[in-house]
Amino acid sequence: MSICLMYITNNPSVAVIAQKSGVDRIFLDMEHIGKAQRQCGMDTVMCSHTIEDIKSIRSVITTSELLVRCNPINDESEKEINDVVAAGADVIMLPYFKKLEEAKSFIGYVGGRAKVCLLLETPEASEIIDDILALDGIDEIHIGINDLSIGYGKKFLFEVLADGKVDYLCAKIKEKGIPYGFGGIASLGRGLLPSEHVIMEHYRLGSKMAILSRSFCNTEKMSDLDAIKAVFSNGVRAIREYESFCENHPEKWERNRQETAKIINRIAGNM
Repeated sequence: MSICLMYITNNPSVAVIAQKSGVDRIFLDMEHIGKAQRQCGMDTVMCSHTIEDIKSIRSVITTSELLVRCNPINDESEKEINDVVAAGADVIMLPYFKKLEEAKSFIGYVGGRAKVCLLLETPEASEIIDDILALDGIDEIHIGINDLSIGYGKKFLFEVLADGKVDYLCAKIKEKGIPYGFGGIASLGRGLLPSEHVIMEHYRLGSKMAILSRSFCNTEKMSDLDAIKAVFSNGVRAIREYESFCENHPEKWERNRQETAKIINRIAGNM
């Protein structure tokens, strides 16, 4: 297996580079309702992508899928989802839902016209996981550890990996046979929690997807397309090579889990 790598950008040139480097999905983020308030003080990316961005990216990508994160369910959701479908999204992601009815409404609005991805990122949703998994029409689930950590009052976003919450949710979703993923990964050797530890955790947990983090290639700080191309080419290749190592050495997974938990708890303890 290899992890479905997703990269957030509304820049067509960067999207083409990412696609050629082996990124599986270009990720557009239209979510803005309530996000700034709940992630205040967190080092997270706030995007304001538009329907025009979807059309623009759709016109240049051919092999990568196009994923769009819409807003949480609201009075305009049906129209927004119709517009996202019409603009060419392959996958539509519902963020920050707390109630079963919200997930059910979302699935109905999409109506089989694109893949349905639920972003499980609230304690309320995690606590009704069995009811959610009983719904028809879910194509995949991504566990959003940023907001899940905030919801559980954690200091460091990976604490929900160390305390078993991500293990619990992955086991539940796996039992239903629905593809799932969690969080993001940086370039090898980068990240407060080194990326190698996180990637091996993806393999231990059977995760099928991850977002390439802003630190993988921060295009706000880079404008030279040749430099961006080199970052993507080298970075994705290194991740794929390390994935092969992880897949071929399952005997290392448990030891890595223990080491990862120690690092996470140490980081959290210093915050």
